[in-house]
Amino acid sequence: MSDRLPLRWAMPAALLLAVNAIAAAPQSQPQTAWMDLARTPPMGWNSWNRFQCDVSDALVRQTADAMVSSGMRDAGYRYVVIDDCWQVSRDANGTIVADPQRFPNGMKALADYVHSKGLLFGLYSDAGSKTCQGRPGSNGYETEDARQYAAWGVDYLKYDWCSTDGVDPKIAYTTMRDALRATGRPIVFSMCEWGKSSPSTWARGVAHLWRTTTDILPCWECTKSWGGLGWPSILDLQVGLDKYAGPGGWNDPDMLQVGNPGLTIGESRAHFSFWALLAAPLVAGNDVRSMTPETRDILLNREVIAVDQDRLGREGHKVRDDGDREVWAKPMEGGGQAVILFNRGAEAAPISVSWHELGLADEAKLQVRDLWQHKDLGTLGGTFTVRVPPHEVVMVRVSSAR
Repeated sequence: MSDRLPLRWAMPAALLLAVNAIAAAPQSQPQTAWMDLARTPPMGWNSWNRFQCDVSDALVRQTADAMVSSGMRDAGYRYVVIDDCWQVSRDANGTIVADPQRFPNGMKALADYVHSKGLLFGLYSDAGSKTCQGRPGSNGYETEDARQYAAWGVDYLKYDWCSTDGVDPKIAYTTMRDALRATGRPIVFSMCEWGKSSPSTWARGVAHLWRTTTDILPCWECTKSWGGLGWPSILDLQVGLDKYAGPGGWNDPDMLQVGNPGLTIGESRAHFSFWALLAAPLVAGNDVRSMTPETRDILLNREVIAVDQDRLGREGHKVRDDGDREVWAKPMEGGGQAVILFNRGAEAAPISVSWHELGLADEAKLQVRDLWQHKDLGTLGGTFTVRVPPHEVVMVRVSSAR
């Protein structure tokens, strides 16, 4: 965050036990290896995109309930993260204080409730003296804050970059990383420095995910005076960063705007497709308590989620750019590839990709599956061509014919 205006399937028992074990891990337990905390891109929900400062105990509990009832938890969304505005002050000992009106039961009770749902709990702070909304930041209080988060049962920390004049990001983020590790609690560390210091080149091992750009806006093409961008513009800024991402550390092009006013269903589907292809964290930012069926179908598309969560951990890259028509691809475990054919234009257009462009033999016979239609398109050789609607994608997975 930057300066800005204010299932249908049962959760596998093993996964539920694993989530609860992490949530309940005492500080005295040996810490999970740092890089193993995010072997695949984190998935979850964050309050900012839809609610900004209008956060509360009730909202978080209702959201956790909705993540279970909607099937989001079972599809892999694990983290429930409160963004800015939950904190109001520090007490005489320097301990961070949660807003007693909005969180009357305290953060420990709220974390316990989230954990009881088989989910994990996250909070927000800032590397500066104040957060982006003027609340107390963690600069100079890293050890105290990390200990308090661990005592509350926090599993994820988003760490912003406001009020940081004169602060070195490499020092600031490493300091908080060390404070989190010293608690002995496994806490995923989300670095939100907006790409100012090219964190992709140095943040691996410091954070588990690092923001690569300014904030995302719920629009196709728009900007804000403070620097926010629509998701296609943010997508363009990811080109060339794929070599820095992999298991344990991920480029973060910001949270999802799927389901928020400002995007069509097709634009939302394209947005989600690209974040999956980029191996980006899938952090929903909508009101999951009142999702439309169309929004739910996008966020719960397990075939697209599987591309994001692929164990090979490769980030997708741009294969070809023909102006309004683009081809992107992502290598997958087992030798297949996920491919996006993207139409930025205002009219439907045919887009093709050849096996040669994907680094495959021209004569190869490959199975092609449409990940949004959930439909096998047959075994094809040499080239795949499809007509793509405006502002949309066709996303397929190609693999060797069986």
